[in-house]
Amino acid sequence: MELDFITQNSIIYVLIAWVVIVVTAKGLKLERYGFEIKAYSLTYKNRNVNTALLKMLGRTRRGIRVFADVSIVAGFIMMGFAFWFLINNVSNFFVAQDEFSELTVLIPGVTLTSSASIAYFLLSIPIVLVIHEGAHGIVAALEKIKIKTGGFAIFIAMFAGFVEPDDEEFGKAKKISKLRVIGAGATSNVIFAFVLGAILLTNPFFAMVLPEPLLSTFYDLPQGVLVLSIIEDSGAEKAGLMTNDIITSINDTQIFSAVDFPRLSPGEIANVSVLRDGQTLDFDVGITPSPDDPERGLIGIMRDNTFAYKPVMNFIEWNDPNVSMFLLWLWMISFFIGIINMLPLPILDGGKFIHTIIDKRISDSAVSGVMWGIYAFTFVLFGLNIALSYMRSGWFTI
Repeated sequence: MELDFITQNSIIYVLIAWVVIVVTAKGLKLERYGFEIKAYSLTYKNRNVNTALLKMLGRTRRGIRVFADVSIVAGFIMMGFAFWFLINNVSNFFVAQDEFSELTVLIPGVTLTSSASIAYFLLSIPIVLVIHEGAHGIVAALEKIKIKTGGFAIFIAMFAGFVEPDDEEFGKAKKISKLRVIGAGATSNVIFAFVLGAILLTNPFFAMVLPEPLLSTFYDLPQGVLVLSIIEDSGAEKAGLMTNDIITSINDTQIFSAVDFPRLSPGEIANVSVLRDGQTLDFDVGITPSPDDPERGLIGIMRDNTFAYKPVMNFIEWNDPNVSMFLLWLWMISFFIGIINMLPLPILDGGKFIHTIIDKRISDSAVSGVMWGIYAFTFVLFGLNIALSYMRSGWFTI
């Protein structure tokens, strides 16, 4: 009950935490140290960032040069992947619903409602932003573009990191230099995600997000989910399911663990395949409403929720599930922030990337028209993915 209360009132706790932060910042008079405190934000700016970046660059110049060049190519690849995913996802909604990926915007207290998910999110975001903005800054130093200030901002429960290049120097820089700087942030996030992902291949929890054929390559897959008991008068009992059956698929969706169970609606008939004494049996199970949520359907079983994936590369012991889940969140946020950041929208790196490419090639009015056309298309495509997710299952929370 205590956890349920916290979950249902998480936005209140977020707001209380924000009030504590603001009052503490005011009490410590952090304005003296470069902080700007407002009712809705806390911003810190440091003017010595450029000096620190130049010192760092002096020891890593050759590697940063390679990274900067890779960032241009990676920028195009990430932008193309983001568009492909969003367009393909819309198509899946109409022609292959089982493959449709539901999207939502992660907002603490609104779509992130459990105390655990809010904590993982808030711990991950600063790390991702430091990597992102640090990459922008060090590549700017490589290209001899001065950084005026760098810092971070907190908007209640949303974090933002930033480096501010000198506008005049950035404007005079070569086009290739601008593209290196712009692409560096998202590229650093995705590279970090790949490195972290390689480590997480030793972790059973990482199997939750891996698609085939990677899943079966790096993990020994369980047969399915064990039925511990059958609920009396349920669809499962009426269909003939039994204790110790192993559920292997539901409506042609393969089941390896409890997280693979698809969303079912009360009143529908689900085709459930099980292993029983080495034989595969199929049952048509009537789905009944959940006592806690009448819109959520139940098969009518008590199942084994043990996460039974076994990594092939099993040379790291992962004993603390909280550490595993935090690293999984860090991987997801780093990867998807990197990819989404390369979408051409006004506030994202992708918009600056495209603008830099077409700038000076056509008239200023034509550049503006093209950019707003691209912005509109991207916004509609992104919004359509979220809207279709809502149509499928409402505003889902994590």
